[in-house]
Amino acid sequence: MSATTTARELVRSLHQFGVREAVLSPGSRSGPLALALAAADQQRLIRLHVRVDEREAGFLALGLAKASRKPVPVVTTSGTAVANLHPAMLEALHARVPLIAITADRPSRLRGTGANQTTDQQQIFPGVRFLDDPDDLITFMGRDRPGHLNLELDEPLVEPVSEPIEAGRPATYEDGGTRRAIILEPGPRTVVVAGDDAKQPARILARDAGWPLLAEPSSGSRNGEALVAYRMLLAHSPLAEQIERVVSFGHATISRPVTQLLSRTDIEIVHVGTQETFPIPAGQNVRFAEAVDHAGEDDPAWLAAWHDADAKATAAIDALLDGTTPYDVARTINAAVPPEGLLFIGSSNPIRDLDLVARPYTVGERRLIIANRGLAGIDGTLSSAIGAALARTSSRSIAYVGDLTFLHGSNGLLIGPGEPRPDLTIVVANDDGGSIFSTLEQGAPEYAATFERVYATPTGADIAALCGAYGIQHRRVEPADLAAALEEDVAGIRVLEVPVDRAGRRDLTARIGAAVRAALQP
Repeated sequence: MSATTTARELVRSLHQFGVREAVLSPGSRSGPLALALAAADQQRLIRLHVRVDEREAGFLALGLAKASRKPVPVVTTSGTAVANLHPAMLEALHARVPLIAITADRPSRLRGTGANQTTDQQQIFPGVRFLDDPDDLITFMGRDRPGHLNLELDEPLVEPVSEPIEAGRPATYEDGGTRRAIILEPGPRTVVVAGDDAKQPARILARDAGWPLLAEPSSGSRNGEALVAYRMLLAHSPLAEQIERVVSFGHATISRPVTQLLSRTDIEIVHVGTQETFPIPAGQNVRFAEAVDHAGEDDPAWLAAWHDADAKATAAIDALLDGTTPYDVARTINAAVPPEGLLFIGSSNPIRDLDLVARPYTVGERRLIIANRGLAGIDGTLSSAIGAALARTSSRSIAYVGDLTFLHGSNGLLIGPGEPRPDLTIVVANDDGGSIFSTLEQGAPEYAATFERVYATPTGADIAALCGAYGIQHRRVEPADLAAALEEDVAGIRVLEVPVDRAGRRDLTARIGAAVRAALQP
């Protein structure tokens, strides 16, 4: 079978298996795939997105797949182009996202020779399912896992074709069947932890059983009666010591108090998932489950005590915010996401700031709040946010990142003039450096001599000029004006740069902790 025929058959199969978006980084060896995808795009079978940077292409496809929950392929040529997909493939592996790498390769006879752009691309992504036969592609589909198809293409790479791509007949998949649920009896003082991508089951269990809900911003459960300052309660409230059972969902990675809670060996812990999504090595007191249900509603006084403590803690925090802090920025962004809206959150401080101050949304208003928490890196965040905004019809789309995250992934803004672009506002909380480290051990005074150089890493970069180079709208906005700016109609991608102070970050964190402790005193 010729390279052209192989490529066209593959694209037909992708369409048959439900693929509706694809990302391409151009190259010679992948030429047949590029032409086949372009034909499918012209026929409105699969929407094609082209990026010249393979790393950003991978994260764009990741965002598309994460928001749509459908498989999205990213296509590259051979050689180093393949290796540039590794960060996105790692994130997809650990976040269970159906990202499919399709990498063009030289014929196997050329491996081990000095042939141009030729290396061993087989199983280059450890832990990711590998195929070299497109006929086995169905094994990737209908799953929440990434995959890698390495496609050997021999010359001639390009042949004239006049027939359209044949639309594939929709494929059917076996569903996973009914999940067996562990039934929990009322009695033990229980809390529900909802980590990243926990989805609605965590909220529903907490609501029906009458248990406090500790939900991270990207859990999909931070609505209804979810607590706000739960990590402060775990750190400073006597209620934390009264916990006798934890039910956890998703992948909890944001706060040390939650990790410490899940590390306890003196209480019962039930995790809906496997060790892959449980953040510490599980002890004998940890059970893994496919699902959890409850046998009856628990004592309402337990839930009421947590909500009373949460109200006191949030009031204490609010009293310390003067409208200019990073927490004010986070609170404004949280409030600006309307029903049907999208918020993509960057790692480091943005998601932690939201975690402390974000009020729960109303149930049923279909907001999508997501983040790359598989490995929680800062790379590729802009491309992931753009992909998510492209994949979903939203009333408003916002990305919230720090300045280092923005600079690290700025090539995600390198988009050709004819490429699809979403209506997306990127809010950059710019404190010129990595302020998260100032709140950790390395931010202590004894490390001050080297802190700025090896941790804070200020760049002094001109974000406005960088946006200008990419042809992206940019505006500098003070925290007090951010809410009004986020209400504006948006056409295309724009950047709102919000200056915040890094110097007082450690002190503010300490004052918040002290204020919450004082508020929770009997």
